[in-house]
Amino acid sequence: MARSESRVRLAPWLAIVPGVGHLALARRVKGAHLLAYAAGAVALMIWRSERIAEALGSRAIDEWLAVVFLIGSLLAVASYSLWDVRRLLEGGDGPLAGKSPWRVASRRFRVNILAVGSVYVIFLLYVLAILAPLITLQDPSTMENVLETRYLSPSLAHPFGTDEFGRDLFSRALYGARVSLSIGLLAMLLSKVIGTSYGAIAAYFGGIVDSVLMRLVDVVIAFPTFYLMLMLVGVFEANIVLLVLILGLTSWPGTARYIRGEILSLREQEFAESARAIGLPPRLVIVRHLIPSALSPVLVSAALSVAGMIGAEASLSFLGLGIRPPTPSWGNMVSGGQDALLVAWWVAFFPGALLALTLVSFSLLADGLRDALDPKTLMRRFV
Repeated sequence: MARSESRVRLAPWLAIVPGVGHLALARRVKGAHLLAYAAGAVALMIWRSERIAEALGSRAIDEWLAVVFLIGSLLAVASYSLWDVRRLLEGGDGPLAGKSPWRVASRRFRVNILAVGSVYVIFLLYVLAILAPLITLQDPSTMENVLETRYLSPSLAHPFGTDEFGRDLFSRALYGARVSLSIGLLAMLLSKVIGTSYGAIAAYFGGIVDSVLMRLVDVVIAFPTFYLMLMLVGVFEANIVLLVLILGLTSWPGTARYIRGEILSLREQEFAESARAIGLPPRLVIVRHLIPSALSPVLVSAALSVAGMIGAEASLSFLGLGIRPPTPSWGNMVSGGQDALLVAWWVAFFPGALLALTLVSFSLLADGLRDALDPKTLMRRFV
């Protein structure tokens, strides 16, 4: 008993090192995650200290972003670790916290091994993409003595080999991840924000407002989306901002229709009528009460949408209508390697494998979210 009490007393001091306090309090999974991330961040800072110093003196935004993310995430992990250990020592979440629907969904999600594994893969890919300027040892556009460095097979010096211009494919793959992953995430957010807001407004006000807004949705849906994208990227010069706008502004109608259907049923329920009865303005009723109640399936759709956006960007880049070389993206890297499959298979294989891994991971994440957020199962477990 004395040993247990001593361990608890020491936990706040041990928590200065992220994760150690959780391990001392037998929260092994969370503690291992916090400790592993902190150890990896510190190891990277030590290993690439000179590169970090160069990045701080550089005017490149992406290098600054990488350094800020590395230091900021480490501080955030340390702060969260201290706060969480203190919370646990003061009584944890309370007796009813473990029965909340979101906690039940979280426990159901964690037992899905494939879904949890997909989260690790997605998290790792995004971290590597953000930290690419600090991780890569070679510039993705550097070309030196092309005749001697072109089509080098994978090795310790070039883990993914080199392409026809002697450029390091590992560096290009990580920098390409920045383009593909950021386009997928930002386009999904734009699509879901527009679709959710649009559908909620149409359903809440109803009548002529609903009729006019939904007819506009029908007009947008009537356009063949892929050919519309081809036309727009053919007219304008393709870049990240343009692709995000095109993908986001052509994929929101499905979300709008779904949210409208959900809120049409929710707005007549007692909690919505009570909110209106106490005088809450429509904006607060929609944002605080109706949208959160219809949000679970949107999360599932969001995971699938990211995969769809990344696939669409890769398709456009593969056709030469997306991100143009020398800026790397997974799509144009696969396109550039298709003519060398017989002599240098690695040029197309590694970016194609990363693209496939990302799409599969988001699909598995969506399946896990769908199973965990099933409303019938959640309510049965909650009751």
